[in-house]
Amino acid sequence: MPDFTEVADRVWVARYPWFDVNVSLVGSERGLLVVDTHGSSKAAREVVNDIRRLGAGEVVAVVNTHAHFDHTFGNDTFRTTYGGIPIHAHEDAARELEQSTANRTKQRYGESDDQHREEIEETRVVLPDNTFSSAVAMDLGDRLVELVHPGRGHTSGDLVVVVPDVNVLLAGDLVEESAAPAINGDAFPMEWPVTLDIVLSLINSGTVVVPGHGAPVDRDFVEQQRNELAIVAETIRDLAGRGVPLDQALAAAEWPFPREGLAEAVRRGYEQLPRAQKQLPLV
Repeated sequence: MPDFTEVADRVWVARYPWFDVNVSLVGSERGLLVVDTHGSSKAAREVVNDIRRLGAGEVVAVVNTHAHFDHTFGNDTFRTTYGGIPIHAHEDAARELEQSTANRTKQRYGESDDQHREEIEETRVVLPDNTFSSAVAMDLGDRLVELVHPGRGHTSGDLVVVVPDVNVLLAGDLVEESAAPAINGDAFPMEWPVTLDIVLSLINSGTVVVPGHGAPVDRDFVEQQRNELAIVAETIRDLAGRGVPLDQALAAAEWPFPREGLAEAVRRGYEQLPRAQKQLPLV
């Protein structure tokens, strides 16, 4: 049973074994803000029980850092348990969740014997109902929390949660500690490094950065991961500029992350580069 660990004054993080996903709490005089809700209604009920065991207050709002199911499929449990509380997200995340939920669930579990398949399929998806485009401040009474969309990276609708009074940033999957960044079929590998430049502008050497998966990190870690993602982007740009065909690109270069996890990154990069930066033949 994971425990919520206090990483700063009234900011707690619990690290759940399924997907090694983090759920974070920000405490205030008005109650608790929950950041990400885990991957199913059943999994979220465990989170709710852990929050009650912590005894730090009632949940008053939820934030989804992006649309992926392991961060959003617990929304229904929180909405039901805590009486219609607001769920905040970037507008692209809400739209992406609405459009792709069924396909993503089937793609991830359709041919799998994963023990969580049934609970995923039984989960009722609840969309965020408070969305924004760039940045928004949440007044929690005795503290202010900022939701910032620094740009596209892991998805089109990533946000980070800034808790200025204790120098904490909750990064979602723009930063990952327990594995290489997941550059999936809805990622933006050519933009991700610039997005992390914006994140880096929000933190300093003393900031506690909570990734979407894994242990808290510091600014140096974020900067290193940004530089590795920049190598991925520049390698893709170089390959496309030299006319290396897509089906040969992955094997034609050295990469900072395991090659087997980068097929989608290369495909998305080739797809997203402007025509002027490509040379035939590419496919």
